Amino acid sequence: MNDKWRVRQVAVVALMLLGGAQAGCAQSLADQAQAQGKAQAQAQAKAQSAAQGTANLAANTAVSTVAAQDPAAASVQPQAESAAQPLPGTPVALTPEEAQQNAAGNVAELQQMIRGSDLNELRTTYNGTYGASLLFYGKEMTYYVALFQNKTFWRVIKTSDETRAEAIYRDFAQKTLQLSDVEIRRTRLEAQKAFTARMIALTQDHANRLQADLTIARQQQALVADQQKQTRAQANALQVEKAAAQDQLRAVQRQVQELQRQVEGGLPVQ
Repeated sequence: MNDKWRVRQVAVVALMLLGGAQAGCAQSLADQAQAQGKAQAQAQAKAQSAAQGTANLAANTAVSTVAAQDPAAASVQPQAESAAQPLPGTPVALTPEEAQQNAAGNVAELQQMIRGSDLNELRTTYNGTYGASLLFYGKEMTYYVALFQNKTFWRVIKTSDETRAEAIYRDFAQKTLQLSDVEIRRTRLEAQKAFTARMIALTQDHANRLQADLTIARQQQALVADQQKQTRAQANALQVEKAAAQDQLRAVQRQVQELQRQVEGGLPVQ
């Protein structure tokens, strides 16, 4: 009996030790799995962060390149679209569908459609040679928002969303205002330059006329002065000649009187 009891105790202790060892192993495996899971999560987070940084850098580089080549494209940047309506003056981002349509050639499509009579012009804004138009194709309930210069389409966005069409139109209209600012300033400066040049020509012509009048007056004054000098000299000479003639006249008169006395000499005086 004692041997059996001891055997049972030994068996119970062995089972307890075996269960503790298995529990310890299970706990150790669980700890290792948790540690591996944390390490993998951290590695994935780092990888995602690096990928996001690379994607943002590529997107910013692409936007900068497009903005340098096409100023209007800078207002339509590839960013997440908000569900709320954009604030006035805020650039409107293109949806992937709109970007794909735009890449497929909306400009050529609109150029073909505008020759027909099914397209309705809802709004148009002009600033200098730049303009923005909101067009509506009723058969397909589609809107075309166009940015153009000198009647030539520059960018065309196609959408079925009326709210987005209005927002893009406002953005394009604001863009025409910005683009035309330098052009309008140049036009005004050219007009001011032409006006100033014309005023300079008129003023110079007036100055030339005054100079001509002054030259004539000076020439006439010099001529009159010379004539006055000659006339004064002639007058002085005539004065001398007059005095000499008067002296001569008095001398002849005295001679006549003397001869008269001689002729009448010895004759009775009445």
